[in-house]
Amino acid sequence: MLQKFGFTQYESQVYEAIFAQDAPLDATSIVNYSNVPKAKIYEVLNRLIDKGTVLTTMHGKKKLYMAVDLQSIILKIRADFEKDIEELKTYKIKRTFTDEHIWTLKDASSIASNIEQLIEEADSSILFLAWNEQMEKYRELLEQKEAEGVHVEVLAVGGLQTSLTHKYSLIPMLEDSKLEPSQLIIVDHEYLLFAGIEHASWKAIKTTSKPIVKAMTDYFYHDVALTQITKRFGDHLLQDEEIARLLARLIY
Repeated sequence: MLQKFGFTQYESQVYEAIFAQDAPLDATSIVNYSNVPKAKIYEVLNRLIDKGTVLTTMHGKKKLYMAVDLQSIILKIRADFEKDIEELKTYKIKRTFTDEHIWTLKDASSIASNIEQLIEEADSSILFLAWNEQMEKYRELLEQKEAEGVHVEVLAVGGLQTSLTHKYSLIPMLEDSKLEPSQLIIVDHEYLLFAGIEHASWKAIKTTSKPIVKAMTDYFYHDVALTQITKRFGDHLLQDEEIARLLARLIY
């Protein structure tokens, strides 16, 4: 049973041999009771002492060994296990890309899980552009990342109710505009995912290519700027036929 919790076969035999006796044992007696080779006995005993499962003392010139109660060992194993689990929970594994390739995704659920992963792993910044029904799926996670100190900026087409500090809402102003849903997320100025609908299905690219990340970062702020301009001066700008046509191409 002890071997299931990281003890070797020899360690298990030695512990059981000592625990089964009422009195402390010397190394020679432990060899006889445990069937562990004499050449290995001190090495095994030292490992058990380091694990806190065997105690030692001197009796005259002889060293004696006594086993820690099994219930105490169970408590120690449980405590160590729970500590390791907590450390594992806080260990951050970067499962993002580190090359210049452009990777493609063609499944909506896969795209969603990749966006969620990118948000969760963000260390410093998140830029996110999406239609409000898509962005709502990640709203709580985005708010949590901002609370952790990550700089978050979102541009939601159609608006979004959120506590985020840096939020922009693009409300379509042209009645005949045909909106094409898309999602753009840029994390830590390194990782990018851009998704859109093609032939009624979501498709996406994911990359760490620096030129593409830089260009799409500019694209994000380009749309933020247009959003703010049209919000403030939209009624006036749309009176000009040429400007209205250009805005329709750029924003919608």
